Amino acid sequence: MSVSFSLTTWNVNSVRARLDNVLTYLDEHEPDVVCLQETKVEDQLFPRVPFMELGYQLALHGTKGYAGVATLTKGAKPEDVQLGFADGPKDKHRRIVACTYAGVRIYNLYVPNGTALGSEAFTYKLEWLARLRAELGARFSPSDNVVLCGDFNIARDERDVWSVEAMRGGTHFTPEEHAALDALEDFGLRDCFRKHDQEPGRFTWFDYRNASWERRQGLRIDYVYATEPMHERCTEVVLDWEPREWDTPSDHCPLTAHFS
Repeated sequence: MSVSFSLTTWNVNSVRARLDNVLTYLDEHEPDVVCLQETKVEDQLFPRVPFMELGYQLALHGTKGYAGVATLTKGAKPEDVQLGFADGPKDKHRRIVACTYAGVRIYNLYVPNGTALGSEAFTYKLEWLARLRAELGARFSPSDNVVLCGDFNIARDERDVWSVEAMRGGTHFTPEEHAALDALEDFGLRDCFRKHDQEPGRFTWFDYRNASWERRQGLRIDYVYATEPMHERCTEVVLDWEPREWDTPSDHCPLTAHFS
């Protein structure tokens, strides 16, 4: 039997630097599943206790100073935890925690940034996404209950960038990245946010520089993707800009999907 639950995804840009903000947000909103990206801390130093006091159990895959992901679940512990890709060589960064919660396979992802066109980092990003697509095809069917969420570092279409012209020549909005995202969607994934909101300017990331937040010049690069059964169960997706106004905010905003 299906169980209703809420899932919040948030690139916190260092869980220790934003700890008060994250704990305040979770205490106020009480999501059942929390997927954090860019935790930037080794697992042994992750601040477990305050999250456990809020009723969460943790699955961690972190490292010092860069990347890192953490999945927190309430009411039931994360099952069948997978750190990194399921098969093949070990990823050079810690970017994936997959687990099962309430019968749903949830992938918490921090997709590589890509840095610059033509760079090794950009090639790594495309290869990483292709590897993820291959894993989905090898392990799941589009009829399975699967959710992918996190920071994808790709803006899907023109509605998701503050200026198409400003994006030219840089990463996050290239044909190559769009093709990689197309391939993921072709597995059978659908964008839960766009089920409920078709408006432009619904950005999830605002640069710290150039007064980007104040000018509302951002990108939508954080997503909740789901297979058709889970997409049908998605009743609401809430993009919350309020934490971007708090002291020492992350440059990303939390996104919460509700599933019936």
